[in-house]
Order: sequence, then C-alpha cells, then structure tokens
Amino acid sequence: MNARSLILLLTVLGVATSSIAQNKKPLNIQRTTLEPKIDGILDDAIWENAESATGFVSNRPEIGKEAPHDERTEVKMTYDDKAIYVAAYLYDDPSKIMKQLTNRDNFGQTDYFILVLNPNNDAQNDTAFYVFSSGQQADAIQSPTIGEDFGWNAVWDSAVKIVDDGWIVEMKIPYRTLRFADQDEPTWGVQFHRELRRSRSRYTWNPIDPTQGYSGLYHAEVKGLKDVKPPVRLNLYPFTTGIVNNYDGDTDTDLKFGMDVKYGLTDNFTLDATLVPDFSQAGFDNVVLNLGPFEQTFTEQRQFFTEGVDLFSKGGLFFSRRIGNRPSGRLSLDENEDVNTPNEVKVLNAVKVSGRTKNGLGIGFFNAITEKTTATIKNTVTNEKRNAVVEPFANYNILVVDQQFNGNSSVSLINTNVLREGHFRDANATALVANIINKRNTYSVATDLRMSNVNYQNTSSETGFSTYLKLAKIHGNLRYSIEHSFADTEFNINDLGLLLRNNYNSFSSDMSYQTFEPSGNLNNYRINAFFNYNRLVEPSVYSQSNFGATYQATTTKLDGFGFRLNIEPGKQNDYFESRDGRPFIYENYVSTGGWISSNYNRKFAFDFRANAGSMFEDGRDLFNYDIEVEPRVRLNDKLLLIYQFYYDFTNGGRGYATEEDDQSIFGERNRQIVTNSVSANYAFNPYKSLALSFRHYWDTVKYDDDLFTLLDSGRLTTDSGYTTDNISNDPNINFSTWNIDLSYSWQFAPGSFLTALYRNQLFNKDAIAEYNYSESINNLFDQPVQHTFSIRLQYFIDFNGMKSIFNPNKSDS
Repeated sequence: MNARSLILLLTVLGVATSSIAQNKKPLNIQRTTLEPKIDGILDDAIWENAESATGFVSNRPEIGKEAPHDERTEVKMTYDDKAIYVAAYLYDDPSKIMKQLTNRDNFGQTDYFILVLNPNNDAQNDTAFYVFSSGQQADAIQSPTIGEDFGWNAVWDSAVKIVDDGWIVEMKIPYRTLRFADQDEPTWGVQFHRELRRSRSRYTWNPIDPTQGYSGLYHAEVKGLKDVKPPVRLNLYPFTTGIVNNYDGDTDTDLKFGMDVKYGLTDNFTLDATLVPDFSQAGFDNVVLNLGPFEQTFTEQRQFFTEGVDLFSKGGLFFSRRIGNRPSGRLSLDENEDVNTPNEVKVLNAVKVSGRTKNGLGIGFFNAITEKTTATIKNTVTNEKRNAVVEPFANYNILVVDQQFNGNSSVSLINTNVLREGHFRDANATALVANIINKRNTYSVATDLRMSNVNYQNTSSETGFSTYLKLAKIHGNLRYSIEHSFADTEFNINDLGLLLRNNYNSFSSDMSYQTFEPSGNLNNYRINAFFNYNRLVEPSVYSQSNFGATYQATTTKLDGFGFRLNIEPGKQNDYFESRDGRPFIYENYVSTGGWISSNYNRKFAFDFRANAGSMFEDGRDLFNYDIEVEPRVRLNDKLLLIYQFYYDFTNGGRGYATEEDDQSIFGERNRQIVTNSVSANYAFNPYKSLALSFRHYWDTVKYDDDLFTLLDSGRLTTDSGYTTDNISNDPNINFSTWNIDLSYSWQFAPGSFLTALYRNQLFNKDAIAEYNYSESINNLFDQPVQHTFSIRLQYFIDFNGMKSIFNPNKSDS
C-alpha cells in the first residue's frame, strides 16, 4: 500500500458520517446542602426525592434483556461542593448474593456495582469505581487504548449493607479523584453496571451493544450539575520503612523515609512524584532459566510505575523496568580479577505530569533520575581492590502529546531520551502513532512510525526505523485483520523501551468468528485462524512462518475450555539462536494443546492445561509436552487456597550451548522443568488481610556427549569433534529457585496502610544435571538463605482536609 492509498483510507474512515445509533439517558440530579452519611442506610432526606435510574438491561450473557423485577437496580445521585454521592439499591435474594472477601482491586467470587464517570463526556477517558457486596473497593481508569488500568488508585468512601431483599451501596466520590474543568453547567458522562457473579450476568443502565464499539460510547449523561468547582488537588503520602536483612550469617538493618505527592497543577493536569522512593516491598520476579537469545523480562511491580502510565505507554517506547534495572556498563577485567556488581541501580526520584483537556488533548511528561553506581573489583592474588563505574548518573525523560477525536480515535507523538553522565551512551526514540476508527465503529486502522538513535559518545551513532500497520474489521460476529511490521538492523529502543529483536519484515493475517449470546449449551464461543510470514530486512531473506487456529468457549454452567493448533511448515531459519547472525535450520514443527477452566463460583474449582509438540525432520527425534494443574479451594468467604503444578519435558531439543574457540557450540539436550507454587489469602474484613505466596522452580538441562558446530548452510555437524568433556565450560545445568512471601496489610484509615512483610529466598545454579528432584532440593537448601523482614507505614493526607482543620469555617472546595 503506497502513501497516497493510506492517506485516502484514513480520510474515508475519519470523515464517515454515520454513528452508532443510541439514546443517551439523562439523569437529573440536585445539589444537597446536607452531606449524606455513607453507611449503607438510605435514610438521608436527599434520597427521598432524588430521581432514580432504573430499567437496567443486560449485555452478557444475553443482549438487551431487562432485569427481572426481583433483581432490579435503582440508582440515585446527588452532589455538593465537595463530592458526588451515589445510592444504589440492588434487589436480590440475600442467600444468592456472592460476597467473597478479597484484597483491594482483586475480583473474587463477588457481586459488584460499578459507577463510571467521565467529566469530559468524551467517551474515551473514564474513571470507574467498583464496590463489591463484601464491602471491598476497586478503581480503574479506562480508555479504548488501554482497557481497564487497575494500577490507578484513588481515595474515596463507600459502604455496603445486606438487607432482606438485596443489598445497598452508598458512595462518596470526592472531586479530588476526578479531573475536570471549571464549568457553570457541565454535562458529565455516566454509566452504572451491576454484575451478578453467580451467572456472570452484567446489567447496565444505558444499554450497551458488545458487538460494536467501545463501551464508553454508550454512556448516559448527568444533568443538573451547577457551579462545580475543581478543588485544590494536593495529596501527600509520607511513608517510612524499616528493613532487616539476613544473608549467610550477616545482618543489615535500614530505616527509610520518603513521600509520594499528587498535585493538581491545573483542573485537568496532575503532577505525581515519588521523593526518595522505596520499592523494598515490591514482589518477587518469577525467574526462570533462559536458554534463548533474547533477554528475560518481568512485569512491573513498583506502584509508581504502574499507576497512570497509559499516556506514556503509547508507541511501545516505555518499559519502566529499565529504570533502576541492572547496570548497563560492561567491565574489562585484568588477569586474576574478580568483580562484585550491584544487582540494581538506585532510583533517586521520579516525576510524572499528565492530563487531558476537555477538547481531548492529552499531554504527558515523565522524568526519573538514577544514581551513579560502582562495582568493586578485587585482585584475587594481591587482594587489592578498585572501583569502576558500571552505571553513571542518568536521566530518563518521556514527552507525549495525544489528540483524541470522534470518541474512538487518537493520534499521538511520543519522544523518549536517556542521558548518561560521562562516556556512557545516550539514547533517543520518537514515535508517531495513530489509531483511527470510523464513526460507525466497524473498521479500524492502527499505524505507527518509530525512529531510534543511540549515541555511543566519541565512537559512533546508530539511527534505526520501524513501522507498523494494521487494518481490521472490528464489529459483528465475523472479524478479520491484516498486519505488517518492519524494523531495520539499527532500530534499538532498549535504553528506555523493550525490543527483543530488530531486523524483521513481517506479515500476518487473522480471522475470527465469535458469538455474543447463548446458544444451546454454550454462552459464547470464538474460533480464530491466523497466518504469519517473516523475513529479515538485511539480508532480505525468508526466515520463518506459521499458521494455526484456536477455539475457546464458555458453557451455560460457566465452565470454559479451548483448543489450539500451530504448524510451522517446511524449513524454518532461526537467525538469532546462533548468536552470530547465521541461520539455524529446523523443519516441520507441529504443536497442539487444550485447556479446561471450571466455574470459580464452586467451592472447589480447577484449571488444567496440556500441550504437546513434535518435529518431522530427518535425523531429528524431538518431542515435547507440558501440563499444568491448578486446583483452588474457597473454604469460606474469607479464605482462598490455590496450588499450581507445572511440568515441562523436552526430549531431543537442539540449541545454542556455549562458545568455544570464538564459535557457537550447539547441542542436543533433554530439558525438564518442575514448578510448584502456592498462594493463600485470608481477609479478616475489607481492611485487613493476610497473604502467603510460595514458589519453587527447578530446571535441568542435560546435553548429549557429542556437540555440534553450525555450518554456514544452517545445518549442524559433529565433524569438529567437540564433546562435553573437551570444552572449557560444562553446558549442563541444574537451576533452582525458592521464594516465600508472607504479608499482612491493614488499611487503618482511608488511603493509609500498615504492611508487614516476611520473605526468604534461595537460589542455586550448577552443572549437576543428573540430580533428581530430591537431590536438587537438598543441594538448594545447602545454599545460604536470604531472610528479609520489613514494616512499611504509609499515611494519606488530603490538603483540603488540612484546611478544614485549621480553618473549619472555610469551605474545602
């Protein structure tokens, strides 16, 4: 597709004149002079005459079905100078209401009510507040590009009461939790959802058509707001953490103080800052043995980097684990020298500024600073020590400008840069991203153009390019798409982004058929077929291809199951396994698998997954399979136990083993992985909970004695005479990790938490691959154990509340 054709297509989609046919229900609300008490009892005077939102209809599992009279929902709203207030009466049989206690933002087997507010009424930037029948809360920001982001957290008030004919929710949403402009008589977007967990039925006040368009397009509207003034949005989260570490007989203690700040710079823009950050209670990473050519990555678990990062994630240039990760510098060691390098770089502070105007213009700025980090190098003969910088003082920056329009489309410009002190490299990346959907919400175009530049200071500089284009039908039962991805050999965003590989020129297509309403014994099902074709950019040669299909369904009893098939036909050229750019050829790999997930509403439920694969190639005898069993027991509404067992076995696999005499050595290997994990959660009430997490991962890799070298043709040969006995490093591996997390969390005041955490950790890696499971466990427990105990106290301070204390006669609006 040439540029002229693309521009024409974007124009046609952008100027389409027809839109989704819908009626936006109005809810007229009145100001109250007396704040209702949030206690789940609707005896406040304002609720007597407030207009009711009724007539909820379903959008799953059936579409457009009105709620039964004995399961009807009635919602009322009011407001004052400080907050929006909501009262919801959810009629039901109390004996049928599911109300499992969970941690905040976690969905258990629990009924819930959702309030969605959109002060800009733009259909794209929603704030959702969840109240569960157990009394627990959840909250999220929502948009078509990110879906639901539960990393966002706000401080608001709610109460639940179970009554003879259902349950009642009362909510207070302070204006400081929302972003909106000062308007005399604004119209806000609003939606109410109700979920009956026992049947997975979802009812909404303004009807939603799940076959077409983002749910925000179906919002109702709040009428009657007058003179609502955005407050001073200044929230402080001071904290202190006490830490005791014990490892191999040595004990260290530390006491940390810091503060997180949220400040509303304007009505719609907020500054988030973490001053002297502390991430000591972030969870363990699920480390595995990585035999592949690409880096091992982990999800972000530090709250500051998970909350409110939707703008910064556009274009795929931001991978927050780069900040405070392992040092980037490499060291040259002299003879008889050994080095001790820190595992991570300390983050000194980080700041985010983000927001969006009522005209849909979003602007985001991010900055983080990390400290200079040194490694200690010791001469093992003379015992002399010296220090070497492995990460200099570094500055990370992101600037995003994003314009939304049509209620479903956006165009964004993103720039990231990393500046490092001294001779270390700097980096810059820019992306232009567009996601265009026609007004009927039937077709979409997603495209981006990315450029990177890495400056190696006084040596060299590399500039690379990447493009992406996807055309898709996004409505109805039958959907399809085609995609093209391109990145040249110098495209590199890994100083602040994540790119596992470059040098690709890839084409793919996808077609699916899905149902949205029950039919026979199924609530819904989806069939998907796909095809991928990959080439290198330089040289322009074929690399790999695959095609396959998946099927997944949910029964009327809420059990899920699915199957998959993947085929890689003919010769496949892996240009990365060799580590030197030469192809490694394998042929005709086929894999298949399936899964079952029983209804979690039952006291006992389980997940089961199984996969198997084989290769049809002369001279190869590859077979691999894996199984995963995950039973879960909900002993009562307070205690949930989950056990996971995973087993993976590969016989006759081939891949890179080591390097010898400056060439890549391959081997044929058997690999066995066993993972056992347990999680247990006990919630005393919505504010106090106890959680246990345990994981043991064991992985062995045993090579055949005869090793291979790689020919330029892509085939392997044993003619070089390498064996496991005559190379420098034994490639066999016995790898094992053990982690335990035990935590207690107490929300003793709104937004304020006391968290106590105990954890221990074991790690071992050696070449004794012939050890069985029990022998490996014994060997693991011979290693030093790391014990960590920490207590963290965080307190929430609202500036408006402070004003009330010091000047009780002054409004805190």
